[in-house]
Amino acid sequence: MSAPTRYKTYGWTAQPRDVSAFLGDKKGLKAPEPQTMDSIPLPTTKLAKAVLDYALKELREETFNHSMRVYYYGRAMQTHLRPTHPLPVSDETYLLTCLLHDIGTTDKNLSATSMSFEFYGGYLALELLKKELDAPVEQAESVTEAIIRHQDLGESGKISSVGLLIQLATVFDNMGGNAELVHKETIEDVVKHYPRKKWSSCFAATIRKENRLKPWAHTTALGEEAFPGGVENNELMAPYDADE
Repeated sequence: MSAPTRYKTYGWTAQPRDVSAFLGDKKGLKAPEPQTMDSIPLPTTKLAKAVLDYALKELREETFNHSMRVYYYGRAMQTHLRPTHPLPVSDETYLLTCLLHDIGTTDKNLSATSMSFEFYGGYLALELLKKELDAPVEQAESVTEAIIRHQDLGESGKISSVGLLIQLATVFDNMGGNAELVHKETIEDVVKHYPRKKWSSCFAATIRKENRLKPWAHTTALGEEAFPGGVENNELMAPYDADE
């Protein structure tokens, strides 16, 4: 691949960090159509399989299911937005980002470092992809930056395509944000395959645990109580937590 093609494939396209600026007045955006998981391919490359196996081994079930929901919601958003608000990144690169974005939240990794979980997670992802799995440098670094910045919400500056896409999808699954971008039937199909297992209370507890262990953590920038409280009060996903 040429350098410009590689950068686009691996998600290195600058986008506004402000979601409102990215979506603009939403002209041209139609209502989302239902997308089942059968219509959203899961990459089956050697690299994708290796990282999937790693995530299955390292993540607790609740976090793994969240990571997979983030993949399918993000891909559904990407397809919905493509005609007017494209977010170029390959399916493989986005899957790697989703599978590894919360690797820093495991009990082992939270206590292994004084770094905020996104930063340490990015470091672990770079070591895994670049040194152990021999992923292309541009791809490994793109995944790493997206992991580090997946909670870097704000109104100024830019972010990569893959960084913005995982922000959109994580905020959707964690807090019910950007609800107009995914059809209800898509949510139902994804949750059927990857149940939430009380994810709202589970993730809120993880946030509070990190803030207690590391009062300097980057997560506090989202509000020491506002963020975990917002996760717990995710009205969009509450019915799917209650069904379990």
